[in-house]
Amino acid sequence: MSNKFDFIVVGAGIVGLATAYKLQLKYPDKSIAILEKEKKVGSHQTGRNSGVIHSGIYYKPGSYKAKNCKNGREQLVKFAKENNIKHDVCGKIIVATKEAELPILEEIYNRGIQNDTEGISYLNSEEIKQKEPYIEGLKAVWVPTAGIIDYVEVSKAFVNHIVAINAESKLITSCTVQNIESKNMYTILKTSKGDFTSSKTIFCTGLQSDRNAEKDDLKLDMQIVGFRGDYFELKPEVKHKINNLIYPVPDPKFPFLGVHFTRMIGGEVECGPNAVFTFDREGYKRTSFNMKDTSEALKFKGTWKLFRKHWRKGIDEYKRAFSKRLFVKELQKMMPSITENDVQPSRAGVRAQAIDYDGDMVDDFKIIKNNGNIHVLNAPSPAATSCLAIADEIVNVVLN
Repeated sequence: MSNKFDFIVVGAGIVGLATAYKLQLKYPDKSIAILEKEKKVGSHQTGRNSGVIHSGIYYKPGSYKAKNCKNGREQLVKFAKENNIKHDVCGKIIVATKEAELPILEEIYNRGIQNDTEGISYLNSEEIKQKEPYIEGLKAVWVPTAGIIDYVEVSKAFVNHIVAINAESKLITSCTVQNIESKNMYTILKTSKGDFTSSKTIFCTGLQSDRNAEKDDLKLDMQIVGFRGDYFELKPEVKHKINNLIYPVPDPKFPFLGVHFTRMIGGEVECGPNAVFTFDREGYKRTSFNMKDTSEALKFKGTWKLFRKHWRKGIDEYKRAFSKRLFVKELQKMMPSITENDVQPSRAGVRAQAIDYDGDMVDDFKIIKNNGNIHVLNAPSPAATSCLAIADEIVNVVLN
């Protein structure tokens, strides 16, 4: 096998694979290698998120998130229909349970109008009950364009299309990038499976994005810090209590959307996630620990500034991470009838969140070019929903 390709995409999460797919559509005669350090695609954020198709209602008007989410959602639903990928545009409600949340709910609604989020409307208490009989709220926003999907299935479909268009294109798994060299007009990737050469390399490596950028001699003004999210799920006998997607009014100081109820595409109903600082970027247990990840995070000044700003919130999240009672208490704000006996522990995910030197969470997508290579440095939620639109942005950077 020749290890020289026209394009290399590092990272077989959904953003990397969507990018490779769009590149292959644009350049059907050019070969693409997708290098993935795990044994299968979508092993981290792609396969461990809520599986929600986001509407774009929350995001700052004019931001990359707002533009790419709407465009990406439309492309994603079209792709799912064309490829018989199971999905359901079932809609969701964002529920205010106390008076103090009503101004924030109104701000979300207004953002939705500015972001051209189709079909949104207010619901009163009775209308909330009509959609979700077990949910109690003062007021809600109904978002009909939100839905659910299996993002790993979408990722696999991208791979199938890529190799169908060009048989010389390859997905190479268990392949870790160890070093990056730029020579003349080429990039040489030193990997666990030998050297790979390309004239254009795109890094979509999520939880490892800052480390790969540093291997490419990039001086960064941010660092990736991992936040683990733990999920519970409703036991089979109480799944009927949730019809679709139910979200609380989020805290506007954070990019997390709060502990929510999500009907999954396989029929399960998940509750979560919380958001706690993790001592292991790819650790999915409450006790996971990685010395390198921990020392890097705690040596970074931005981490400590973040802790100082939001220590109360951090402590609350940690308490919930280790207490089923407190986790359920959070759910009871929207569903008073839920009990500890109704839920059981489920899976966990880790969100790659860029933090700057001032301790602020980088809110928008961040894509930069260096030495002819492209680095997707920050692509948190709604990156999965937005993947095809983000891929279009990256292809434009390649063209320019």
